[in-house]
Amino acid sequence: MIQSAILWLSTVLVLLIVIISIYNFLSIRRLKETNKLITSSVSILIPMRNEEVNAQESVASALNQKLLSQFEVIVRDDESSDSTLELLQKISDSRLSIQIGKQLPTGWLGKNYAMMELARASKGEYLIFLDADVRLSPTAIAESISLLEELGLDYLSPYPKQLAADLPSALVQPLLQWSWFSTLPLRLNEKSLRRSTAVANGQFFIVKRAAYLAVGGHSKIRDEVLDDLELARLLRMHAFRGSVIDGSESATCLMYANFSQLLQGYSKSQWRAFGSIYGAISAIIFLGLTSVAPFIYAISGNSQAVLLSLGVIFTRLLTAWKTQSIIWSSFLHPISIIIWVFLIIYSFNLKLSGKLQWRGRAL
Repeated sequence: MIQSAILWLSTVLVLLIVIISIYNFLSIRRLKETNKLITSSVSILIPMRNEEVNAQESVASALNQKLLSQFEVIVRDDESSDSTLELLQKISDSRLSIQIGKQLPTGWLGKNYAMMELARASKGEYLIFLDADVRLSPTAIAESISLLEELGLDYLSPYPKQLAADLPSALVQPLLQWSWFSTLPLRLNEKSLRRSTAVANGQFFIVKRAAYLAVGGHSKIRDEVLDDLELARLLRMHAFRGSVIDGSESATCLMYANFSQLLQGYSKSQWRAFGSIYGAISAIIFLGLTSVAPFIYAISGNSQAVLLSLGVIFTRLLTAWKTQSIIWSSFLHPISIIIWVFLIIYSFNLKLSGKLQWRGRAL
Protein backbone atom coordinates (compact mmCIF):
# COMPACT_ATOMS: atom_id res chain seq x y z
CA MET A 1 0.00 0.00 0.00
CA ILE A 2 2.76 2.45 0.95
CA GLN A 3 4.79 1.54 -2.13
CA SER A 4 1.75 2.04 -4.39
CA ALA A 5 1.04 5.47 -2.88
CA ILE A 6 4.66 6.56 -3.24
CA LEU A 7 4.83 5.38 -6.85
CA TRP A 8 1.54 7.13 -7.66
CA LEU A 9 2.86 10.44 -6.28
CA SER A 10 6.18 9.89 -8.00
CA THR A 11 4.43 9.27 -11.31
CA VAL A 12 2.50 12.54 -11.13
CA LEU A 13 5.59 14.57 -10.23
CA VAL A 14 7.90 12.91 -12.75
CA LEU A 15 5.37 13.41 -15.56
CA LEU A 16 5.19 17.07 -14.60
CA ILE A 17 8.95 17.64 -14.66
CA VAL A 18 9.25 15.72 -17.94
CA ILE A 19 6.62 17.97 -19.56
CA ILE A 20 8.25 21.15 -18.23
CA SER A 21 11.72 19.97 -19.29
CA ILE A 22 10.55 19.25 -22.83
CA TYR A 23 8.82 22.63 -22.98
CA ASN A 24 11.97 24.45 -21.85
CA PHE A 25 14.17 22.40 -24.14
CA LEU A 26 12.10 23.56 -27.10
CA SER A 27 11.56 27.16 -26.05
CA ILE A 28 14.24 28.44 -23.67
CA ARG A 29 15.78 31.79 -24.54
CA ARG A 30 19.48 31.72 -25.33
CA LEU A 31 22.00 34.44 -25.98
CA LYS A 32 22.67 34.75 -29.68
CA GLU A 33 25.37 36.38 -31.76
CA THR A 34 24.83 40.00 -32.60
CA ASN A 35 26.53 42.79 -34.50
CA LYS A 36 24.40 45.46 -32.87
CA LEU A 37 26.35 48.22 -31.16
CA ILE A 38 25.03 49.02 -27.69
CA THR A 39 24.93 52.80 -27.44
CA SER A 40 23.64 52.92 -23.86
CA SER A 41 26.30 53.35 -21.18
CA VAL A 42 27.25 50.19 -19.30
CA SER A 43 28.84 49.61 -15.88
CA ILE A 44 30.43 46.22 -15.20
CA LEU A 45 30.59 45.74 -11.43
CA ILE A 46 32.73 43.01 -9.84
CA PRO A 47 32.97 42.48 -6.06
CA MET A 48 36.07 40.58 -4.90
CA ARG A 49 37.14 39.14 -1.58
CA ASN A 50 40.21 36.89 -1.59
CA GLU A 51 40.02 36.33 -5.34
CA GLU A 52 43.71 36.25 -6.22
CA VAL A 53 43.10 33.21 -8.43
CA ASN A 54 40.48 35.08 -10.47
CA ALA A 55 41.34 38.77 -10.15
CA GLN A 56 43.28 39.47 -13.33
CA GLU A 57 41.45 37.04 -15.65
CA SER A 58 38.09 38.33 -14.45
CA VAL A 59 38.99 41.95 -15.18
CA ALA A 60 40.54 41.01 -18.52
CA SER A 61 37.32 39.24 -19.51
CA ALA A 62 35.31 42.35 -18.61
CA LEU A 63 37.64 44.81 -20.35
CA ASN A 64 37.59 42.64 -23.48
CA GLN A 65 33.89 43.27 -24.13
CA LYS A 66 33.02 44.34 -27.66
CA LEU A 67 30.08 46.22 -29.22
CA LEU A 68 29.76 48.51 -26.19
CA SER A 69 30.20 52.13 -27.20
CA GLN A 70 30.79 53.32 -23.64
CA PHE A 71 31.48 51.16 -20.64
CA GLU A 72 33.36 51.14 -17.38
CA VAL A 73 34.60 48.34 -15.15
CA ILE A 74 34.55 48.92 -11.39
CA VAL A 75 36.06 46.34 -9.05
CA ARG A 76 35.77 46.46 -5.28
CA ASP A 77 38.33 44.74 -3.11
CA ASP A 78 36.40 43.73 0.00
CA GLU A 79 39.13 43.62 2.65
CA SER A 80 40.97 40.74 1.00
CA SER A 81 43.69 39.07 3.05
CA ASP A 82 45.46 37.67 -0.03
CA SER A 83 47.06 39.42 -3.00
CA THR A 84 43.81 40.37 -4.75
CA LEU A 85 44.30 44.12 -4.40
CA GLU A 86 47.95 44.02 -5.47
CA LEU A 87 47.05 42.06 -8.59
CA LEU A 88 44.25 44.47 -9.46
CA GLN A 89 46.54 47.47 -9.08
CA LYS A 90 48.90 46.02 -11.69
CA ILE A 91 46.23 46.41 -14.37
CA SER A 92 46.49 49.65 -16.28
CA ASP A 93 43.37 50.65 -18.21
CA SER A 94 41.49 53.94 -18.20
CA ARG A 95 38.16 52.09 -18.18
CA LEU A 96 39.00 50.35 -14.88
CA SER A 97 38.36 51.78 -11.42
CA ILE A 98 39.30 50.02 -8.19
CA GLN A 99 37.48 50.54 -4.92
CA ILE A 100 39.11 49.62 -1.63
CA GLY A 101 36.50 48.34 0.78
CA LYS A 102 36.27 49.55 4.35
CA GLN A 103 34.88 47.94 7.49
CA LEU A 104 31.53 46.29 6.90
CA PRO A 105 28.61 48.22 8.48
CA THR A 106 26.39 46.45 11.00
CA GLY A 107 23.46 44.58 9.48
CA TRP A 108 25.05 44.04 6.09
CA LEU A 109 26.45 40.96 4.39
CA GLY A 110 29.75 41.62 2.67
CA LYS A 111 28.83 40.95 -0.94
CA ASN A 112 25.57 42.89 -0.70
CA TYR A 113 27.34 45.96 0.69
CA ALA A 114 30.07 45.69 -1.94
CA MET A 115 27.53 45.59 -4.75
CA MET A 116 25.62 48.55 -3.37
CA GLU A 117 28.83 50.58 -3.17
CA LEU A 118 29.76 49.54 -6.70
CA ALA A 119 26.35 50.60 -7.98
CA ARG A 120 26.64 53.95 -6.19
CA ALA A 121 29.95 54.66 -7.88
CA SER A 122 28.74 53.64 -11.34
CA LYS A 123 27.35 55.79 -14.11
CA GLY A 124 25.95 53.29 -16.59
CA GLU A 125 22.36 53.02 -17.76
CA TYR A 126 22.85 49.27 -17.44
CA LEU A 127 24.41 47.64 -14.36
CA ILE A 128 26.17 44.34 -14.92
CA PHE A 129 26.81 42.46 -11.68
CA LEU A 130 29.51 39.88 -12.31
CA ASP A 131 31.16 37.33 -10.05
CA ALA A 132 34.94 37.09 -10.18
CA ASP A 133 34.87 33.44 -11.26
CA VAL A 134 32.86 34.17 -14.42
CA ARG A 135 34.49 34.40 -17.84
CA LEU A 136 32.61 36.09 -20.67
CA SER A 137 32.83 35.78 -24.42
CA PRO A 138 33.74 39.14 -26.03
CA THR A 139 30.14 39.91 -26.98
CA ALA A 140 28.34 38.37 -23.96
CA ILE A 141 27.18 41.68 -22.48
CA ALA A 142 26.19 43.15 -25.84
CA GLU A 143 24.20 39.99 -26.61
CA SER A 144 22.48 40.15 -23.23
CA ILE A 145 21.50 43.82 -23.44
CA SER A 146 20.33 43.34 -27.02
CA LEU A 147 18.04 40.48 -25.94
CA LEU A 148 16.80 42.37 -22.89
CA GLU A 149 15.82 45.31 -25.07
CA GLU A 150 14.24 43.05 -27.68
CA LEU A 151 12.05 41.39 -25.03
CA GLY A 152 11.20 44.64 -23.26
CA LEU A 153 12.49 43.41 -19.90
CA ASP A 154 14.03 45.31 -16.99
CA TYR A 155 16.53 42.68 -15.86
CA LEU A 156 18.06 39.54 -17.28
CA SER A 157 20.07 36.71 -15.73
CA PRO A 158 22.05 34.74 -18.34
CA TYR A 159 22.97 31.48 -16.60
CA PRO A 160 26.65 30.63 -17.27
CA LYS A 161 27.90 27.19 -18.14
CA GLN A 162 28.90 25.61 -14.83
CA LEU A 163 32.36 24.04 -14.82
CA ALA A 164 33.48 21.30 -12.44
CA ALA A 165 37.00 20.71 -11.14
CA ASP A 166 36.38 17.43 -9.31
CA LEU A 167 33.93 14.54 -8.99
CA PRO A 168 31.66 16.01 -6.26
CA SER A 169 31.27 19.22 -8.27
CA ALA A 170 30.48 17.23 -11.40
CA LEU A 171 27.72 15.47 -9.48
CA VAL A 172 26.25 18.53 -7.76
CA GLN A 173 26.75 21.56 -10.02
CA PRO A 174 24.49 20.35 -12.87
CA LEU A 175 21.61 20.35 -10.38
CA LEU A 176 21.70 24.16 -10.41
CA GLN A 177 20.33 24.29 -13.94
CA TRP A 178 18.15 21.19 -13.56
CA SER A 179 16.37 22.68 -10.53
CA TRP A 180 14.77 25.43 -12.63
CA PHE A 181 14.87 23.78 -16.05
CA SER A 182 12.64 20.94 -14.83
CA THR A 183 10.24 22.87 -12.59
CA LEU A 184 9.53 26.25 -14.19
CA PRO A 185 8.19 26.91 -17.71
CA LEU A 186 10.48 29.83 -18.43
CA ARG A 187 8.76 31.40 -21.44
CA LEU A 188 5.46 31.51 -19.55
CA ASN A 189 7.25 32.98 -16.54
CA GLU A 190 9.18 35.57 -18.53
CA LYS A 191 6.97 38.57 -17.86
CA SER A 192 5.36 37.32 -14.68
CA LEU A 193 5.42 39.44 -11.53
CA ARG A 194 5.04 36.47 -9.18
CA ARG A 195 7.80 36.62 -6.60
CA SER A 196 7.53 32.90 -5.91
CA THR A 197 8.59 32.00 -9.48
CA ALA A 198 11.55 34.39 -9.72
CA VAL A 199 14.82 32.73 -10.72
CA ALA A 200 18.17 34.47 -11.02
CA ASN A 201 21.89 33.84 -10.85
CA GLY A 202 24.11 36.54 -9.40
CA GLN A 203 27.11 35.22 -11.30
CA PHE A 204 25.90 37.27 -14.28
CA PHE A 205 23.00 39.65 -13.61
CA ILE A 206 21.94 42.60 -15.76
CA VAL A 207 19.51 45.29 -14.61
CA LYS A 208 18.48 48.70 -15.86
CA ARG A 209 19.88 51.36 -13.58
CA ALA A 210 16.51 53.10 -13.31
CA ALA A 211 14.83 49.89 -12.12
CA TYR A 212 17.62 49.14 -9.63
CA LEU A 213 17.41 52.59 -8.07
CA ALA A 214 13.60 52.56 -8.03
CA VAL A 215 13.50 49.47 -5.80
CA GLY A 216 16.27 50.64 -3.48
CA GLY A 217 18.87 48.20 -4.76
CA HIS A 218 20.87 46.09 -2.35
CA SER A 219 20.02 48.34 0.58
CA LYS A 220 16.66 46.56 0.69
CA ILE A 221 18.22 43.09 0.82
CA ARG A 222 21.29 43.93 2.86
CA ASP A 223 21.23 40.75 4.97
CA GLU A 224 19.98 38.26 2.37
CA VAL A 225 22.33 35.38 1.60
CA LEU A 226 20.68 34.72 -1.76
CA ASP A 227 21.12 38.27 -3.00
CA ASP A 228 20.49 37.37 -6.64
CA LEU A 229 17.16 35.67 -6.02
CA GLU A 230 16.03 38.35 -3.57
CA LEU A 231 16.97 41.15 -5.97
CA ALA A 232 14.86 39.49 -8.69
CA ARG A 233 11.97 39.14 -6.23
CA LEU A 234 12.34 42.77 -5.18
CA LEU A 235 12.25 43.91 -8.79
CA ARG A 236 9.13 41.87 -9.48
CA MET A 237 7.46 43.21 -6.38
CA HIS A 238 7.81 46.70 -7.90
CA ALA A 239 6.44 45.60 -11.30
CA PHE A 240 9.80 45.21 -13.05
CA ARG A 241 10.02 42.14 -15.26
CA GLY A 242 12.86 39.81 -16.08
CA SER A 243 13.95 36.23 -16.42
CA VAL A 244 16.75 33.71 -16.29
CA ILE A 245 17.95 32.49 -19.69
CA ASP A 246 20.56 30.07 -20.93
CA GLY A 247 23.91 31.86 -21.17
CA SER A 248 26.08 28.76 -21.49
CA GLU A 249 27.42 29.67 -24.94
CA SER A 250 28.61 33.10 -23.80
CA ALA A 251 29.67 32.69 -20.16
CA THR A 252 31.36 30.07 -17.99
CA CYS A 253 31.83 29.82 -14.24
CA LEU A 254 34.06 27.63 -12.09
CA MET A 255 32.48 28.19 -8.68
CA TYR A 256 34.48 25.68 -6.65
CA ALA A 257 37.94 24.20 -7.12
CA ASN A 258 37.37 21.30 -4.70
CA PHE A 259 34.80 19.65 -2.43
CA SER A 260 35.83 21.73 0.58
CA GLN A 261 34.93 24.93 -1.27
CA LEU A 262 31.70 23.37 -2.54
CA LEU A 263 30.73 22.36 0.99
CA GLN A 264 31.33 25.89 2.28
CA GLY A 265 29.49 27.48 -0.62
CA TYR A 266 26.37 25.34 -0.39
CA SER A 267 26.25 25.47 3.40
CA LYS A 268 26.19 29.27 3.12
CA SER A 269 22.98 29.34 1.10
CA GLN A 270 20.94 26.16 1.30
CA TRP A 271 19.32 27.03 4.63
CA ARG A 272 17.74 30.01 2.85
CA ALA A 273 17.21 28.54 -0.61
CA PHE A 274 13.69 27.27 0.07
CA GLY A 275 12.37 30.15 2.14
CA SER A 276 12.05 28.34 5.46
CA ILE A 277 12.70 25.02 7.13
CA TYR A 278 9.23 23.92 6.01
CA GLY A 279 10.09 24.82 2.44
CA ALA A 280 13.30 22.83 2.74
CA ILE A 281 11.40 19.81 4.06
CA SER A 282 8.97 20.09 1.15
CA ALA A 283 11.89 20.26 -1.29
CA ILE A 284 13.50 17.18 0.26
CA ILE A 285 10.21 15.27 -0.03
CA PHE A 286 9.89 16.35 -3.67
CA LEU A 287 13.45 15.23 -4.41
CA GLY A 288 12.85 11.96 -2.62
CA LEU A 289 9.68 11.21 -4.58
CA THR A 290 11.09 12.15 -7.98
CA SER A 291 14.73 11.22 -7.71
CA VAL A 292 15.37 8.62 -5.03
CA ALA A 293 12.29 6.44 -4.43
CA PRO A 294 11.83 5.45 -8.11
CA PHE A 295 15.43 4.26 -8.31
CA ILE A 296 15.12 2.26 -5.09
CA TYR A 297 11.99 0.50 -6.34
CA ALA A 298 13.53 0.05 -9.78
CA ILE A 299 16.37 -1.94 -8.24
CA SER A 300 13.78 -4.40 -6.91
CA GLY A 301 12.45 -4.87 -10.44
CA ASN A 302 9.32 -2.72 -10.38
CA SER A 303 8.64 -1.84 -14.05
CA GLN A 304 6.76 1.38 -13.21
CA ALA A 305 9.70 2.57 -11.11
CA VAL A 306 12.10 1.74 -13.94
CA LEU A 307 10.12 3.97 -16.31
CA LEU A 308 10.04 6.77 -13.73
CA SER A 309 13.79 6.50 -13.22
CA LEU A 310 14.38 6.73 -16.94
CA GLY A 311 12.04 9.73 -17.07
CA VAL A 312 14.05 11.63 -14.48
CA ILE A 313 17.32 10.81 -16.22
CA PHE A 314 15.71 12.05 -19.43
CA THR A 315 15.06 15.46 -17.80
CA ARG A 316 18.69 15.62 -16.70
CA LEU A 317 19.88 14.79 -20.22
CA LEU A 318 17.66 17.46 -21.75
CA THR A 319 19.00 20.01 -19.25
CA ALA A 320 22.62 18.99 -19.80
CA TRP A 321 22.31 19.08 -23.58
CA LYS A 322 20.66 22.49 -23.68
CA THR A 323 22.84 24.18 -21.04
CA GLN A 324 26.12 22.47 -21.99
CA SER A 325 26.29 20.82 -18.60
CA ILE A 326 27.97 17.52 -17.66
CA ILE A 327 26.09 14.73 -19.41
CA TRP A 328 27.54 11.64 -17.73
CA SER A 329 26.49 12.73 -14.23
CA SER A 330 22.85 12.53 -15.38
CA PHE A 331 23.10 8.76 -15.03
CA LEU A 332 24.15 9.13 -11.38
CA HIS A 333 21.23 11.40 -10.56
CA PRO A 334 20.14 9.66 -7.31
CA ILE A 335 23.67 10.05 -5.91
CA SER A 336 23.65 13.73 -6.86
CA ILE A 337 20.33 14.23 -5.09
CA ILE A 338 21.48 12.43 -1.94
CA ILE A 339 24.54 14.73 -1.80
CA TRP A 340 22.27 17.76 -2.29
CA VAL A 341 19.94 16.68 0.53
CA PHE A 342 22.97 16.24 2.76
CA LEU A 343 24.12 19.78 1.89
CA ILE A 344 20.68 21.18 2.77
CA ILE A 345 20.65 19.46 6.15
CA TYR A 346 24.28 20.39 6.83
CA SER A 347 23.54 24.04 6.03
CA PHE A 348 20.58 24.14 8.43
CA ASN A 349 22.66 22.49 11.15
CA LEU A 350 25.38 25.13 10.86
CA LYS A 351 22.87 27.98 10.78
CA LEU A 352 20.87 26.76 13.77
CA SER A 353 24.04 26.14 15.78
CA GLY A 354 25.39 29.63 14.99
CA LYS A 355 28.48 28.25 13.23
CA LEU A 356 27.71 29.38 9.70
CA GLN A 357 30.43 31.50 8.08
CA TRP A 358 31.44 32.63 4.62
CA ARG A 359 34.91 33.88 3.82
CA GLY A 360 35.72 34.56 7.44
CA ARG A 361 32.48 36.38 8.28
CA ALA A 362 29.59 35.06 10.36
CA LEU A 363 26.22 34.67 8.65
